[in-house]
Amino acid sequence: MYPSRRDFLKSIAGTSTLLSLSHAMPSFLQRTARAAESTSASSDNILIVLQLSGGNDGLNTVVPYSDDAYARSRRTLRLTPNEVLKLDEQLGLHPQVPQFKRLLDDGHLTIVQGVGYSGSDRNHDSALRDWHTAQPGEIQCQTGWVGRFADAASQIDNTDVPGVLVSSIPKPFALNAERSVVPAIPSAAQWTLQGGSASQDADRKAGSGAGNSLLELARTSTQAAGQLSQRVEAVLAKSHSSAAYPRFTLAGQLKTVAQLIRADLGVRIYFTELGGGGIGGFDNHANQRDNHAALLRELSESIAALIDDLKKDGTHRRVVLMTFSEFGRTLSENGRRGTGHGIAAPVFLAGGGLRPGLYGDHPSLTDLDGDAPKHHTDFRQVYATMMDRWLGIDSQIVLGKKYKPLDVFV
Repeated sequence: MYPSRRDFLKSIAGTSTLLSLSHAMPSFLQRTARAAESTSASSDNILIVLQLSGGNDGLNTVVPYSDDAYARSRRTLRLTPNEVLKLDEQLGLHPQVPQFKRLLDDGHLTIVQGVGYSGSDRNHDSALRDWHTAQPGEIQCQTGWVGRFADAASQIDNTDVPGVLVSSIPKPFALNAERSVVPAIPSAAQWTLQGGSASQDADRKAGSGAGNSLLELARTSTQAAGQLSQRVEAVLAKSHSSAAYPRFTLAGQLKTVAQLIRADLGVRIYFTELGGGGIGGFDNHANQRDNHAALLRELSESIAALIDDLKKDGTHRRVVLMTFSEFGRTLSENGRRGTGHGIAAPVFLAGGGLRPGLYGDHPSLTDLDGDAPKHHTDFRQVYATMMDRWLGIDSQIVLGKKYKPLDVFV
C-alpha cells in the first residue's frame, strides 16, 4: 500500500533534493487581496527574523542613562552618561554597539521600544512559544506564525520555499507549518544538490513505484530543486569576496542569508538566532555585564556587516531584519550582578526602507509590573506590520485578527 501524499511529503521534507515541494501541493487557500496599506509592500521584499534567545536586557541595550530609577536600581550594571552612545538627552545605546549607531545615523535602523504582550508567565519555554505561535496561551496551537505565513505565501504567491531556517539550532516552533516545507540550511552550499541528476535522485527517493503519482511528483519537484540549486551555485561562484563579515557565528549565518537572497530563490522569510549556543545566552542571572556586552557586539557588528554587504548592489532596499527576544529583564539587578525575567524589550529593525530612529516611548521605570517595565506595543503589531506593509500578505490570515500596524516604513 502506497503512503498518503501528505505522509510522503512529510517523509522527505528535510532532504536537500526536494526543497521546492510546496509549489506542487493542492490549493488549500484561495488567492486573497494583498495588503495595500503601504506602497512599501512588495512580493519581492524579504524579512529576516533574528531570535535573541534568553531574554535580552532592553534597559542595558537602549539605556535610560539620565533616569534616577535606573541608576539607583543597578549599582553595578548601570551604564553612565559617559559610557553610552547618546541618542538624545535621556537615552543612549550600549557602548559595544557603535555599528548600530552608525546604521541609525545612515538611516538604516529603527528601534521599536516597549514591545511585549500581556499575560506572560516569564518562563522561557512558554514565552518563546507565545512569540513563535503568535497565539499567547493557546497551548493547543500546533503551527508557528512563520509556518502559517509559509502556508499562505506558497498558495498566494506560488512561492516554492517561503521560509528557511539558517542556523544549526533545532527547528524553532515558529516554523511549524501545516502544508509547506520550511527547511533548515546551515550554509548556502548545503542548498545545492550533491551528485546525480534530478530524475535519478527522484527514482531513489520514490523507490520502485514507477508510474504512480508520487513518483511523478518527486520527479517534478527534484527538477525544480535542481534549478534552484544551480542558481545558488552560480551565486556562490561569484560571491562578493569584498564583503567583510566579522568572525562571529551570527555573521556567518547572515552571510549565508545574503548569498541565498542574491540567488533569488523566492524565499520570503529567513529565520536565524543568537544566544542559544552560549552559556545562558541573553539569560544573564549572574555576572551579566561582560556576557551581555559580548553578545551585543556580535549582534551589532553582524547586522551592520549584512546591511553593508546588501548595499553593494542595492539589495538592502528590499530587505528588513527584525530582532525579537522572549522577554526583557527586571529593572533591579540581583545579588549576583544579574537580572531577572521581565516583560518589555526593544525590537530592532534594520534595512533600507525604514523610518530610522526611535519608535514609541521608552517604558516607564516608575510604573512597573513585578519590577519589570511594562510593554505598550503588542509584538503582534510588529508581525502585522511586517506582513501587511512589507511582505504584502494579509496578516489576518496568519494572526487570526487584525492588529494596528506601526508607521516604520518610508
